[in-house]
Amino acid sequence: MRHLKSTPSWLRFLIIFLLAMGILFRFFNLDGKVYWQDETYASLRISGYTVNEAKQQLFNNRVIGGESFAQFQGANPEKSLNDTIMSLAKQDPYHPPLYYIIARLWMEIFGNSVTAIRSLSACISLLVFPCVYWFCRELFDVPLLVPGVAIALMAISPIHLVYAQEAQEYILWLVTILLSSASLLRAMRLEDELAKERQRPDLFAIWSIYAVTLAISLYTFLWSAFVAVAHGIYVMIAAKFQLTETVRTYLIASLVGFLAFMPWIIVVIGDFFQFLISADKTTTKSSLIPAFPFLLMQLSRIFFDVDLTSDNSLGYLITPIFLILVGYSIYFICLTTNYKVWFFIITLIVVPALPLILPDLIAGGIRSSTEPYFIPSYLGIQVAVAYLLATQLYNRSVSHRGIWHIIMALVIICGLISYKVSSQAETWWNKGIYSNPQVAQIINQTTRPLLISDALGNNYGNVFSLSYLLEPKVRFLLVNNQKIPKIPDGFTDIFLLNPSDTWREIIEKQYKLKTNIVYSDNYYSVWKLAKNRNFRRRNIPAINKLSVS
Repeated sequence: MRHLKSTPSWLRFLIIFLLAMGILFRFFNLDGKVYWQDETYASLRISGYTVNEAKQQLFNNRVIGGESFAQFQGANPEKSLNDTIMSLAKQDPYHPPLYYIIARLWMEIFGNSVTAIRSLSACISLLVFPCVYWFCRELFDVPLLVPGVAIALMAISPIHLVYAQEAQEYILWLVTILLSSASLLRAMRLEDELAKERQRPDLFAIWSIYAVTLAISLYTFLWSAFVAVAHGIYVMIAAKFQLTETVRTYLIASLVGFLAFMPWIIVVIGDFFQFLISADKTTTKSSLIPAFPFLLMQLSRIFFDVDLTSDNSLGYLITPIFLILVGYSIYFICLTTNYKVWFFIITLIVVPALPLILPDLIAGGIRSSTEPYFIPSYLGIQVAVAYLLATQLYNRSVSHRGIWHIIMALVIICGLISYKVSSQAETWWNKGIYSNPQVAQIINQTTRPLLISDALGNNYGNVFSLSYLLEPKVRFLLVNNQKIPKIPDGFTDIFLLNPSDTWREIIEKQYKLKTNIVYSDNYYSVWKLAKNRNFRRRNIPAINKLSVS
């Protein structure tokens, strides 16, 4: 790779330009997209309250305003940092506490606004660039060219922008994957260099960084365990399945990392056994997507993403192009590099993804909620493509070099177009249910609206998400277990959010009203209560008065 050590000045300028554009877009319009269900759950965890506590105080058949949700959406004086950790341990141990601790401290300084909490992820995303530089330096032993191209691709990658503006732990997880992977490669390189010089290595100094970064990664996201498995497979292959000194020290360092994570492992195991013995074994269902189209769509979203759905014909034209690019990149890196280089990339792509793909293939599809779990695979793919583009800039054939310049320009244009479209959108594919902006618009147009909902299914998260979009004039009447709501006087328009048919019919009968659907899609329905002319006027509650309730 000696010919890759120099970098032309035009490429350096391009890398700096794309890096600047990537940073700019990460902080642009942070509060523009809907604050969706999963983000509201993250804010609830940060607040130190549990879901049960929030339901007890909000879903109690009383009329409340949008300001009542604020207590459960960030740092507050009633709960401390210790409560944040304990709420995770009690009700959501599958989310390790590191991100939520950082977010709690961040929100105590900068406030609980959507811009404040998302700016944390945007700031963390900036750490990706020095980390990917270090990772590529250790992997390819090249000063700037390949790391620089990798930085440029990640700066304009739509998939990175999605998680850099998401109030969740996924972009921090990417940083920890890069850190642990780079520190593993560094430890193996230093040990090999000292062995060649016949010097006795200081194993603690060499491997301690890996042990620490592995523990940090585990405390960020549980799926880091599969990244650690990929590391273990790579170390064994690099040692040709012999118990060398490197393998032994790696096992010790990994053991130290997992022992540091042991307190939280005990919490997770305890919650799992409590689930097994509990009488309530209901689980939240997520939609299944056909595996092959899902994987192809996610692959194309690494480079080009204008929020195309799987049934859009343009997606079927674009996806094969990126599939060919990625396939050739993996083939090329396997053909031109040492097995220790390409095998690390392959394990990073394949091993963390297999536990997701194989069970879901048996189930008939992949769960839509598993997109962030493919972050290690996205990373491996981007590094492989960066290596291909960087090496082809020095192709001996002038015509071939020109073709690859065009390909690189098209990849850059696709990324910039994706950023332009995404930055102006209200919602995106990762936001789950798309309907909240439309529903909020319908409700906000009325004079004095009341929104009625229960806590079943996705209603709990939808209500919290809507609270960020609805105007202060909107009031909420939230009930638990589909109890009959006590509708007060003084509201011009009364809406039911995602009611079951049985519950809606009971409300109609109780208040002698009829319900008209005002919004509906595959996941969402909003009904509006109206007078039923079949009943006498004296039997109709006075819901049209404008008195303050």
